[in-house]
Parts: sequence; structure tokens; C-alpha cells
Amino acid sequence: MGNQNQPDSYKLMSHLSSPFVSVIIPVFNDAKRLKICLEALENQTYPKSLYEVIVVDNGSDEAEDIEGVVAQFEKAIATYESAPGSYAARNKGISLAKGEVIAFTDADCIPAPDWLEKGVENLLQTPNCGLVAGKIEIFFKNPKQLTTVELYESIMALPQREFLEKHQYGATANVFTFKNVIDKVGGFDASLKSSGDVEWGQRVASFGYKPIYAEDTCVSHPARYSFNDIYKRTLRHAGGYYDLQIKKEKSFLERNKRFFISLAQDLTPPLMFAFNLFLDSRLKGVQQKLKVSLVLIFIRYVSAWEKLKLKFGGVSARE
Repeated sequence: MGNQNQPDSYKLMSHLSSPFVSVIIPVFNDAKRLKICLEALENQTYPKSLYEVIVVDNGSDEAEDIEGVVAQFEKAIATYESAPGSYAARNKGISLAKGEVIAFTDADCIPAPDWLEKGVENLLQTPNCGLVAGKIEIFFKNPKQLTTVELYESIMALPQREFLEKHQYGATANVFTFKNVIDKVGGFDASLKSSGDVEWGQRVASFGYKPIYAEDTCVSHPARYSFNDIYKRTLRHAGGYYDLQIKKEKSFLERNKRFFISLAQDLTPPLMFAFNLFLDSRLKGVQQKLKVSLVLIFIRYVSAWEKLKLKFGGVSARE
């Protein structure tokens, strides 16, 4: 006799070995890498009749011709979301999705050939599963000659297992969930331009669903290459943190307390982080350790400056 207390998502899917999957990909001015992503999705081991790919153009320049790129691929359809932000775009994709399972990745990611197969397998075999956060493997333009920023990314970028185990969320570069989980907990907060995956993942956990990390469900993600790349990412992350943790706090006193604590953390010299980097065996020699420490300090002070701008009326960046 089966467990009568199993959640709806598990009851619905436990008898289905291959549910229909909707893959949702937001894109903004990244047609070249989107094409590579879609090529990888055309060559999945999962049955071709059991998945669709929904690409949501989030206001790309006309010259990018996102619709023309998508039209080259049998499994993909294109749609459009004018509200800026990847979470608004993902919500648009969810509204059109036909699948019992929803899979999220990004236009700059390259899913492994068995990505869908493994993601669905992990989702189905975990009772009460709310989300599967898969591995995000970082790759480089020239692995034999990393830039200073790539070196930093090789140590610090997208630690998906840590996101899941310490903070109960998965970066949406690689997340699977059930459509009925989204129906129950709601979609992403479309007002956020960053950290929407944090808020949504923690909301899933708050409803009593189980989030899991899956090492075998893998996508590859390019490392940021230059200080300009890491600068833009830092602006977006600082804005996401501000909008999620500070701006939405209803209490004036609590809002300002959170702001000043966050600012102090950014402005305090990150000596402990630097010390840990010097102990990290993945970094070879003093020069590599100093380079990564430099990027870390750069990020902290850029983040502090962005939060100050937002505090005095600025608008969070989308990229």
C-alpha cells in the first residue's frame, strides 16, 4: 500500500518514467551563445517527443534576430517579454509551458547531452521534491592562460552545491521543478533583476518541499573574462540584494539597519576571505593568490558603491 501522505507532485509523477518537459531560456542580446545552447538541447538523450524549448526574448536589439535563431531549431519556440529582467521573462515562459516538469537554464549555458534525462530522473526519484539544482561547470576561453578574472571565477563562480545546502536555492542556470510546485508556491518575483532565484528557492522550501543538489545534472557556463564583465555582474548582484533584502523591508529602522550592516560588510577589508584564498590549494603560487584577492576586493567596493547609489534613489541594473 503506498504512502497516502505523499505530496501531489510525487503522486502525479511517480508512475511516469518520462514526463513532458518545458525548458525555459530567457535571453537578452546573446544570440550567438543562445544558438550553441539550442544546439545542445537538440541533441539530448531524452525522447524528442517529450520536451519543448521556450526562448523568451527580453528586449534584445533587433539586429540580434532572436526569433530567426530560434526558428532554426525543431524543438524551440520564441516568445517575447518586454518587462526588463530575466525573472519576468521566466514567468512568461512558465505561462506558456505545456510540461509537467519545468527546466530552467540560461542562453550562455551548454547543457550536457543527458541533462534532461538526469534532471527528470533526480526529480522523480526524490519524494516531495521541490527543485533539483544541477551542477554548473565553469569553462574558459583559453584554459592554459586564464585572465585574472577567470582565475577568480575558477574558484568562486556559481557554487551550486553551496547555494543549495547553505541557502536552499539553486541558480536558475540549472534548475528543475514540477509545474504543480510552481502553481502552488507561485512564480518568480518579476520586480527583481537579480536574486530572484534565491527568493523563489527559499519560498519553495518554506512550503515544505525538499530541494536537492544533483552532481550528474550538468550544464557548462562561461567564466567572466574581464574586469568589465565582473563589474557588470557585481552591479546586478548588488542591486538584487538591495531590492530583495533592503528595499522591501517595511520597517524604516530595520531597512536602514540592514543597509548599513551590508555596507559595512562590503567596506571592511576582506582579510578573512583573502586569508582563506591563500590557503586554497587550487591556486598555485603567491601571484595567483594575490590576483584573486585583488578581484575580491574590487567586487566588494563596487558592491558598496552601487548600494549607496541605490540608497539615494538609483535604479538597479539589469546587466
